Amino acid sequence: MVNTKSTSQSHTSRTSHNTRESPESHNSQGSRTPETSGTSTSREGKDDVADDRPSPMEVLRHACSQLGELTGMAVEGASSFAQTEGGWQLEVEVMELERVPDTMSLMATYQVELDPEGQLTGYRRVRRYERGRADSQRAGGR
Repeated sequence: MVNTKSTSQSHTSRTSHNTRESPESHNSQGSRTPETSGTSTSREGKDDVADDRPSPMEVLRHACSQLGELTGMAVEGASSFAQTEGGWQLEVEVMELERVPDTMSLMATYQVELDPEGQLTGYRRVRRYERGRADSQRAGGR
């Protein structure tokens, strides 16, 4: 039997020790750093702007969620994802009609357009196929 009590106690003591002082008041070596005034450098300003934009993973997740909600179909995943001048462009695979066996389910590829913040601005179906069939008419499976 593993003694979990001592492990949890040591974790608790480390946690309580780490929470006594704020992380902003110390650098990585534990020494105090001088407090800064309310001004920021131009580099920090650029970082702040970059932080306002969603990450590619956030955009991808949100786009799939929005498309599924709008179409009422199950989103399988994204097969193409690119940042454009006007935002983002994705190709999303959707199950349009579930069949048995699963290899006969009817799938579709939707082209999805998003603004720079990741909000869906438009979509259209560009391909429809059975899950178990290879697409021999297009190079590269697209």
